[in-house]
Amino acid sequence: MKNRFCFPKVLYPNRVPSRWWMLSYLLVMILLTGGPSAIMPNALAQDQGIDKTTLRIGGVMALEGPAMGLGQNMKAGIDAAIKGVSIQGRNIEFSVLNDSYNPPDTIKATKELIREGIFAMVGNVGTPTAKVSLPILAEQKIPAVGFFTGADLLRPGVGAIINYRASYAQEIATVIKAALQAGVKPRQICAFVQNDSYGMAGVTGVIMALDKQPEAAEIIAKLKQIRAIPDEDPARNNIGPVGVYPRNTVLVRDGYKSLKQWEETSHDHCRLVVTVGAYKPIANFMAYARKLKQEPWIISAVSFTGAESLRDEFREFDIRDNIIMTQVVPALDSSLPIVENARKALGDQFGYNSLEGYIVGKMFLAILDKAGSTPTRERFIEAARGQKFDLGGLTLDFTDSNQGSDFVLLTLLQGQDFKVIKSNYVEKLFTQ
Repeated sequence: MKNRFCFPKVLYPNRVPSRWWMLSYLLVMILLTGGPSAIMPNALAQDQGIDKTTLRIGGVMALEGPAMGLGQNMKAGIDAAIKGVSIQGRNIEFSVLNDSYNPPDTIKATKELIREGIFAMVGNVGTPTAKVSLPILAEQKIPAVGFFTGADLLRPGVGAIINYRASYAQEIATVIKAALQAGVKPRQICAFVQNDSYGMAGVTGVIMALDKQPEAAEIIAKLKQIRAIPDEDPARNNIGPVGVYPRNTVLVRDGYKSLKQWEETSHDHCRLVVTVGAYKPIANFMAYARKLKQEPWIISAVSFTGAESLRDEFREFDIRDNIIMTQVVPALDSSLPIVENARKALGDQFGYNSLEGYIVGKMFLAILDKAGSTPTRERFIEAARGQKFDLGGLTLDFTDSNQGSDFVLLTLLQGQDFKVIKSNYVEKLFTQ
C-alpha cells in the first residue's frame, strides 16, 4: 500500500518540492507522530495532567513493606479529601504508586507518573524518598505538595515546594525544651535514629534545640560529626549520644549499644532518648530498652513514626506508658470543622496520619481553587505564596515561607492510646 502522505510527484513530475510543501509535510508528520510535544517537550510539560474536565495528581508512597501503614493512611486521607470534589469544573484524579520506602523504587515510580502526566505530586511519604524525587520534580517544574516529612530539605528546598507540616526540628525542640526545663542536662539527651537523611534530620533537630545551651558545645560537636558522615557509610554508632539502625530493618541492638557506650564515656545517663524512625524498628528499640534491659529512659517519637501503627506494635510488646509522641495535626477529638469532617469521611481509618493526609488534600484543593479557571503549575504556586488559608478552622499561613503550619501537639502513651498533654506534664515525667 502506497504512503498517501508522500509528495505528489504525479502532479509535478519535474519539480522539486517547494519549501511550502516541505513545511506542510513536516507538519503532517509531527501531528501523526505525537504532535508538537515530540519536538517541544519542555513547552508542553508545564500543563501536563490537566484538561477541561480532569486534573490528575500523583503520589509515591509506601503501600507495601515495613512502613506501609504510613503510606496507606496518608493515601486514605487524601482520597477522602478529594472524593466527589470538583474544582473550577474539574474532577481530581489521584494516582498513587508504591515505593516500599525504598529510594530506587521512588525514582522509578516518580518517572513513571511524570511520563503518564501529572499536574502535581501530592503527599509523598518519607525523607530519603523525597531526597531522590525532589530533583526530578524540580527539573520538570512539577509542584511537590504536602509531602509527609519534616526534613529541612523541603524548607525551602529545590523547585516548587509547598509544605503543610511543622518540621522535625520543631517537633524535637518542643520535647527537648520541656526536658531542659525539668533539669535534664544536654549530655543526658540522646537520640536513636534511622541511619539515613531522615534520621540525620532528627539529629539536626537535636542540634538546633541544644544551640546556645550552657555546656552543650561538646555535645553539638559530636552530633555534627555524626551528621557529616555520608549516608552510604553505616559507621555512625559509637561516636556520640546517638544510636542508629538501617532503614527497613529492625536491627536495633547496635544502636542501643552505642547509647550505652555513650553513657560509659560521658559518665552520665541518657534521661531522654529522642527517636526518629519508622514504627516497627522504633517499637522494637523501645521494647528492647524498656522491657529487656529495664532502662529508665523517657523515650519520644516524632509524628512520622505513625501513632496508630506504633500503638499497635506496642500492644504486642505490652508497652503502655511514658512514651511521648509529637503530632503536627490537631487533636483527634478537636471540634474544628476540618477534624469533624475528616472523622466522618474516614470512618474507622481516622487517625493522626490519615488526618494529615486529609488536611494535605484540602490544602491542595484550596490552592488550586485560588489558581483560577485555567490553572498552570506556575499559577498554582503563585496562588499559595504570601497567602493565608482557612481550612475549616485550621489556618495555614504562607506569608513568610513555604510551610503553612508551625503547630506541634504533645501526646503521651497512657494505657492503650496516646492522650494529649501539656508541656508541663512532660516536665513531671523527669521529676517523678
